[in-house]
Amino acid sequence: MSKHIETLAIHAGQEPEELTGAVMTPIFQSSTYAQEGVGIHKGYEYSRTGNPTRSALEANIAALESAQHGLAFASGMAATDAVLRMLSPGDHVLAGNDVYGGTFRLFDKEFKRYGLDFSYVDTSVLDQVRVGLRETTKIVWLETPTNPLLNITDLAKVAEILRASPEPPLLVVDNTFATPYLQSPLELGAEIVVHSTTKYLGGHSDVVGGAVATHSEEIFNRLAFLQNAAGAVPGPLDCFLVLRGLKTLPVRMDRHASNATVIAEFLADHPKVEKIYYPFHASHPQREIAMTQMLNGGGMVSFVVNGGAQAARMVAEGTKLFTLAESLGGVESLIEIPAVMTHASVAGSPLEVDPGLIRLSVGLEHVDDLREDLESALQMIE
Repeated sequence: MSKHIETLAIHAGQEPEELTGAVMTPIFQSSTYAQEGVGIHKGYEYSRTGNPTRSALEANIAALESAQHGLAFASGMAATDAVLRMLSPGDHVLAGNDVYGGTFRLFDKEFKRYGLDFSYVDTSVLDQVRVGLRETTKIVWLETPTNPLLNITDLAKVAEILRASPEPPLLVVDNTFATPYLQSPLELGAEIVVHSTTKYLGGHSDVVGGAVATHSEEIFNRLAFLQNAAGAVPGPLDCFLVLRGLKTLPVRMDRHASNATVIAEFLADHPKVEKIYYPFHASHPQREIAMTQMLNGGGMVSFVVNGGAQAARMVAEGTKLFTLAESLGGVESLIEIPAVMTHASVAGSPLEVDPGLIRLSVGLEHVDDLREDLESALQMIE
């Protein structure tokens, strides 16, 4: 099969169904499967363990991430939880200091109780990664671009640093913001890639899911055991919806990025905007790295307005096309205040978010309409 991601997104893991010739992978809405004899089956026995629709999704995600193996989960947090369950009490995780609030909450409020140790550094600063490593470090967990400040980490250089360790930790990359269309962490040295398929992979704000991809047979076997044992698996309809979304991932990401580029330029020049964050914008401190390891800048833009938290709330509540809502990556544009919405769980911690920061998920609407919508909302600031 072609190695071009546009082709893989449509065909990888999927063939016309044998019985009817159905082009779309069917929704195998069955919890159990008939066995020809005791312990003799056709590859499926119980849908927590395996389901044909889920198998197609897992194969597709593996192909898109240039991985040997893919695993689908009920949510991005379920995928994250499974990866952390590979560790043992006393193990250390070095994480980025701008990770998703739900990730921090799981690390800090749950896994710490079971004896795991966590510390947080700016992974875009390589010296902080070097200094942050310990003898007990088993995982370096990072996002690039980060959520919500869109910081960029040089994945190849971090991987090089880790390989120089006596017992190299696993490099785990949350690739949700970039997607496999824009960035290939495994090809840059990561061992594990994690996704919230709820976001760009599904792409239509109608499904919740997660995924893990890896080259390692050992890691795959361990995660597959956990997937089955803990049971946080997606249903067949959820898998079908993500598969459907993946078919248009490349064309959607191109449009998300072209719209986001215009919006970032508009905000950067606006007198009521103090600062913008967008990986491919000239003002971004890691722009050169982003342009080296990403195909385009993606669809996320964050910015700070003059007037602080109150002004930010006025803007977020004043848009018409940008819907005030959590999540991201759908065809529709969303706006939110991370400090009190998606990242409320980091309040009072070293990862606390500026209350005046606004995060946009720039959708596929006409960019002139989006720009006018933001202009109207910004005019509300005195």
